[in-house]
Amino acid sequence: MSAEKQEESPKGMTARLASWFDSRLGLSYQFLRPVPEYSLNPFYWLGALAVVAFVIEAITGMIMAIYYVPNPTQAYPSTQYIFQNVSYGTFLETVHLYTAYAMIFLAVAHLMRGYFVSIQKQPREAMWVVGMLMGFITLGMGFTGYLLPWTVVSKSATDVGLGLIAVLPPGVVNFLDFLLVGAGGDSTVLLRFFDLHVLVLPAALLVLLVVKMYMLEAHGVSEPTGGLKSKPKLIPIFPDVSFYLLELAALFGSAMLLISVVFPVNLPAEFTPQAAASLTVQPEWYFLWMYQILKLQVFEGPGLPYAMAVITLIFALFVLLPFFDRGKTRSLRNRRTYITIGVIFIAEIVVLSIWGQLTPGAVIPNEQGALVIGGTAILVALGSAAVFKVLYRGFGSRLNKSAQGVEIPSKTGSAWTAAVFAGLCGWGALSIGSAVNVFGAAFSNGWSAGLAMTAAFSAASIALVGLSTMYLIYRLDLGSGRIRKRVRSFEVGWEQ
Repeated sequence: MSAEKQEESPKGMTARLASWFDSRLGLSYQFLRPVPEYSLNPFYWLGALAVVAFVIEAITGMIMAIYYVPNPTQAYPSTQYIFQNVSYGTFLETVHLYTAYAMIFLAVAHLMRGYFVSIQKQPREAMWVVGMLMGFITLGMGFTGYLLPWTVVSKSATDVGLGLIAVLPPGVVNFLDFLLVGAGGDSTVLLRFFDLHVLVLPAALLVLLVVKMYMLEAHGVSEPTGGLKSKPKLIPIFPDVSFYLLELAALFGSAMLLISVVFPVNLPAEFTPQAAASLTVQPEWYFLWMYQILKLQVFEGPGLPYAMAVITLIFALFVLLPFFDRGKTRSLRNRRTYITIGVIFIAEIVVLSIWGQLTPGAVIPNEQGALVIGGTAILVALGSAAVFKVLYRGFGSRLNKSAQGVEIPSKTGSAWTAAVFAGLCGWGALSIGSAVNVFGAAFSNGWSAGLAMTAAFSAASIALVGLSTMYLIYRLDLGSGRIRKRVRSFEVGWEQ
């Protein structure tokens, strides 16, 4: 019997492996299945709108490719010719640029919606990874397309981006040098970027799109996070869903055309070494948050590889999310930690991007970086906790039981209390130190806009530390039953 099992074991393992791939990739599932009625919601089709943006990009890009010459001496004149001599050339360039922005924004919005509703859970792990790869390719298309006009802004920013490659691990450096730089020289780099932008990356994106659409057909549209109370009504792909998507595409396309008419873009100056020497380099908005991290004082010089490692780790965690967020629940109320981390991530990107726009070329002092980045994370975490209390009131009943003398397990609570207390002490010390530095610098050299902004951040931070400390003491006293007078303003959203 044991020999029999040993003979059958490889077959059983192969069958299980085939079953796993089939359940994830849908190799034996039906095609063009109907979709549930609840999915006729624009938020379910953000990825489809990104595909519409890609189609617009392809059409406008093919028209511009008729006139564009991928050569350092002809790239700018040929782009200028499109702006000045081709009928509706400025409009064409504007639509191409704004739709590229929209495609990147929709891809990020699609990613974050999937994150918050746990779309990556079984059996959609492979689908999530494919979607992440599509997102990286979308960013790559933005990076490679940015250089093509050969303006002083695009060429200088691309040179900075290429310079960052040198701090990556040797294997990655060699691959990226082969892919982007080749034998070196402006002519080779521009031609590589052109080929990647118009051929290689779009082809790779289309292949992954086919794979993802096949898996979407296999798994169907995900259920709402709250589950279904009854069997949903199914809507056929044609004509209902097809016409719905056509309406969304028409609205999106019309919005892109209208915005391009109202806000046409201007072609910046041509790249020359002299013009580049007087320019403060800033990347496009979708890379600005990463660039702001690189500008932190702690990452200057020898610390640059660590900054790149931090950014790489952020992306790696998103790619591998399905493999460590393996809980079965998709309910928002039961995923407080992941929801809070996601909101912190979005807030940090917004804050870092705006901050980077306001401080072009400036090296950010360590204490200022810790104050802004850490303060944003703490504020969002506190706000998230308050929102969860108001919406779900899960902690209020436990708190009231504690105030009535009902004992609550204290090991975890004590650990969290110690961690919060240590965090408040560090935050307070950093805030006070930052305030002392600011007022010392102002006393010596006078006030400036940057010092005033830092002083405002420091004052707000000190106030938040004080408020948070009082809140912590109040919660501890209320939990132990020692409190003499309850402060109702600290109990908004608690169950009474």
